Amino acid sequence: MINKCAPLLPEEIISRAKNLNVPLLLDGVKAAKIDIPNGGCMDMHINPVERGMTVVGTALTVETDHGDNFPIHVASYSFAAEGYVMVIDGKGYEGRAYFGDLIMGACQAVGFEGMVIDGCTRDRDGNIELNFPVYSRGFMPRGPIKKNEGNINTPIMCGGVKVEPGDLVVGDSDGVCVIPQEYIETVLDEAEKKLAYEDKRNETIAAYRKAKAEGSELPQLAPQWVLDMMKG
Repeated sequence: MINKCAPLLPEEIISRAKNLNVPLLLDGVKAAKIDIPNGGCMDMHINPVERGMTVVGTALTVETDHGDNFPIHVASYSFAAEGYVMVIDGKGYEGRAYFGDLIMGACQAVGFEGMVIDGCTRDRDGNIELNFPVYSRGFMPRGPIKKNEGNINTPIMCGGVKVEPGDLVVGDSDGVCVIPQEYIETVLDEAEKKLAYEDKRNETIAAYRKAKAEGSELPQLAPQWVLDMMKG
């Protein structure tokens, strides 16, 4: 089944998400008490090809299996790609790479923000040279097959997370998270609160280091909530 892409998320949403990171967004999910699989966090084995890669965008979903990359080719050339992250449910298959730097380069050329796959990729060095964000389960040099059209822009599971076309996808050096459309505003609000808290904590830590180096009176370093819990 091949469906049209969901509308792109508003630029304001994308800009706010770019000012955060995956841990903060997941803290936002937790603070908002949102009940979604794995809290929106893909499993630990889906990582960036290279540390420092980041991606933020709207989900375009693909479903395939057994190393069949025909659906990925179809998705690569069938849509206006700017602003989308291709998220691929490869069923965790590790016997073949689903794609390498040729598909990556094509996806980059047509405008995809990046790619996430529950499966393996190859051409790691070529991927790094492209400087194109790709997140995968690992590397497998054995090539893909081309057989079925799969499903495009349907609900999928990727890395233990449900992904709907149009969801917010964010990846960084820590991994990947997916925020369902209906919760994005709430999660961003909570994540921004956590960012403000972390900024204040960093100021406190810096002040403590400075006071210690100068031999002056040390400020309270432990957060108040820790002291309150220690009192019991």
